[in-house]
Parts: sequence; structure tokens; C-alpha cells
Amino acid sequence: MLVTWDNKYVSETIDLWNRSAVQDGYKELTEQTFTEIFLSSPYFDLKTAFVLIEEDRVKGYACGCTGDDLPLGLAAGYITCIVLDPEAQTDDRYAQLLTALEQRFQSLGKKQTDFLFFNPMLLPWYIPGTPKHEHNNAPGVPVDSKLHAFLLRSGYVERAQECGMYLPLGNFSIPEDIRMKEQKAAQEGYRVGMFDPARHTGVEEMLDGLDNPLWRKQVPEYIASRTPILLADHQGKAAGFAGPVIRQDNGRGFFIGIGVHPAHEGHGLGSLLFFKLCEAFRDAGTEYMSLFTGNTNPAMRIYEKAGFKTVKQFAIMRRVF
Repeated sequence: MLVTWDNKYVSETIDLWNRSAVQDGYKELTEQTFTEIFLSSPYFDLKTAFVLIEEDRVKGYACGCTGDDLPLGLAAGYITCIVLDPEAQTDDRYAQLLTALEQRFQSLGKKQTDFLFFNPMLLPWYIPGTPKHEHNNAPGVPVDSKLHAFLLRSGYVERAQECGMYLPLGNFSIPEDIRMKEQKAAQEGYRVGMFDPARHTGVEEMLDGLDNPLWRKQVPEYIASRTPILLADHQGKAAGFAGPVIRQDNGRGFFIGIGVHPAHEGHGLGSLLFFKLCEAFRDAGTEYMSLFTGNTNPAMRIYEKAGFKTVKQFAIMRRVF
């Protein structure tokens, strides 16, 4: 029996997650974290979450979300998860849950279904081979999982793969050639350091040039709250940023991104900002950094040069109705 969500299923759904989803590397859930990720999300919809009941037990859980304000939101419904009991992972059961989500999206006027990092419901996962170091967001379907194989058989297209990358910071140091780039940039009037309101100007103009609505909102908020953030400047005028520099309670370094104004590209500022960011996290006592990026992104060379290793891969998948 497939039913739409009811809060009476919370406990059993958490037990299901901790039996099954953890096998694909996801972090186990508690009632608090289940509520934070799903029930308290402004995008959670009772009619877009489903429970599969067999023999009076929860054997499956599927959840998706929609929102016209989300990237691609006018056309796409996002699938957050499809989880089945380890002993119930058959194509028929996967199809029941998947079809329910797709039909719900179609009823809302959506034209496609996406597994994509724009999904606002963030699923944390453990970094393999570490003492439960974790990343805060799974950007797609774990490659080589049973769900991944089922989706390929069901007509979903793998549009790209995202590499989950990891760097322990204990022995991090900036390479000599990056130091030389820093010296060259300095000769051209550029400097990378922590934002200082007494010497830096032009932050708003820089953000306008980066044309990222989230950064446009978040960076001024971090600056207003005096959260450390790295700035590249040209004779005092903002040319790029990296950060913020936040050590999370789990020891991970949190940052929202790195950006260089188009007018200041070609001076190595992106590399300088990234290496300086790693150094700032190390100096703040951060144990590790993690990120994800497309496996064809040229920036992977910078990440690998800094010591990042690919530890997990996720598939970006889509089906058009």
C-alpha cells in the first residue's frame, strides 16, 4: 500500500533510513535531523512525500519538492530521495515510489524530474575512509547504487557526474609556485587577504559583476556579521572573494564559493583565493574541507593541486515527461 505522508510514520521512516540509506553512505538520521531536513523545510509538501507499507511496516520512503522560486523550478520537480528496505529493493517497488513522485510533479505542471544539487533539501553523507567526516549535501544519486542502476533502466539520463572531494588540512601548505603567483599579482596591484572595511571598497559592484543572486544576498550578510571572508582587491577595490571562513562543529570548513569579477580575470586570483582559503581554514583549526564539482570542471586541477582527492561520485539525472 502506497500512502502520502503522515507524521505517524516518522519513527519507522527514520529506522528505515538508518537500515538502508546509510548503506549508500548517507548520514544516519535522528528525529531532530529528520525534522530539520524534511518536515521543517519550507519546500516539504505532504502530497509530495510517500510511504510504502507492507505487512503493517514501512518498507519505503520517497520525497520530492517543487518551488517556482528554485533554479529550474518552473519546469522541474526535484527528487530528494527514494529509500527501500534492503530486503525490498526490487524494480517494482522502486517504480511504485518513482511513479508517485512523477505523477505528483505532473499534476503541478512540471515538465521534468531532476536529481540535482539545486534541491533545497540537503542530505549529509559521510566521507569514506574518515572518522565520520561529513559533507552537508549530496548533489545527486550515488553512482553504482541500486537506485542509480534502476533509474538508468527506467529511462533517466545521466547528464553529468559530480565528484565529492576531500582534503584533511593538518599538513596543508601553499605551494611555492602559488606564492610566486601571489608576488606577481602584487606587482600588478592585487592583494588577497581578509576583508577589512577600513581599506576595501567596491564590494557591491564586485557582486553585481559576479551575477550570482545567492552571493549577492549572502556575502553582505556575512560582512555585516563580521564573519571572516577573503577578498582579492586591486588597489583596495574589490575584485573577488572566497569564503566565508566558518569552522563547523563537526570540524568541516564551510564556505559558499569563490568568485572573481570578469574585469579582473587572467591574473590568477581564483587560484590565489582558493589556496588562501585553505590556509585560512587550517589556521582557524579546521580539520578538513570537502566540496563537490563536475568531473569535467577545469577547476579540478586547482583542487587536486591543493591536495583534494575524489572520494565519492554522484550522478546528475533527469527525465523529461
